[in-house]
Amino acid sequence: MSPTTHGTSAARPGRTPTPAGPAEARTLIRDGDAGPTTGRAPGYTQANLVSVPRDWAYDVLLFCQRNPKPCPVLDVTDPGETSTVLAPGADLRTDLPAYRVWEHGELVEEPADVTGRWRKDLVTFLIGCSFTFEWALADAGVPLRHIEQGRNVAMYVTDRRCRPAGAMHGPMVVSMRPVPQESVATAVRVTGRMPAVHGAPVHTGDPSLLGIADIDEPDFGDRTAMLPGDVPVFWACGVTPQAAVMASRPPFAITHAPGRMFITDVRDEEYLVA
Repeated sequence: MSPTTHGTSAARPGRTPTPAGPAEARTLIRDGDAGPTTGRAPGYTQANLVSVPRDWAYDVLLFCQRNPKPCPVLDVTDPGETSTVLAPGADLRTDLPAYRVWEHGELVEEPADVTGRWRKDLVTFLIGCSFTFEWALADAGVPLRHIEQGRNVAMYVTDRRCRPAGAMHGPMVVSMRPVPQESVATAVRVTGRMPAVHGAPVHTGDPSLLGIADIDEPDFGDRTAMLPGDVPVFWACGVTPQAAVMASRPPFAITHAPGRMFITDVRDEEYLVA
């Protein structure tokens, strides 16, 4: 993976230039940039967020442990904590482009800042995100159609049920990237080396085998157009805990808005395995 040069933008063909580092990206977010984080802060790990009351935290932790493919845990905070070792100078209440606030499984608000909704009993889980491995895919020559098209990645709720844990249950969510047929093996190999951010795909080809009725109608994110010769490739997605919140109906929860992640200070290479 190519290192990012400090102080410069790491623009690639078809992409909007992005800040060189995570601190700059988070500053833009705090200043009101609410767009998707795909393609931002190249070379740095991104994370999904879910915060639940302390009395639900064990069930969420066990749910993630039992379903590591869609829910790979990168960090868990103490109750009420607003920072993480993944980015010590950041604030988990303000430094994501958009949040979702849930009450009894119902979406009640989508704010850009959750400082006013934060509670002292909230335990926050930061979960690996597939945006992290996109730069590895690009460096290996695998095109990223959603970035080329200026769109958020397409995400779908599948008919595959996660293994339940206590009160937590729900379906697996997947993200989809069109990949040229000749590049599928490369995509599998490259992402398979990063299990902490979902790893290798869970399915390639016919979306109906995942219970997806219409690939042009994602449940989250944007439709991504496929080019001739492309096949749909599906990775487990960190929106899965959000689907579990909807199914399990905890009294209160805060999550990231799909496609709008927490950008950490951790380099992608730290999650590579041999």
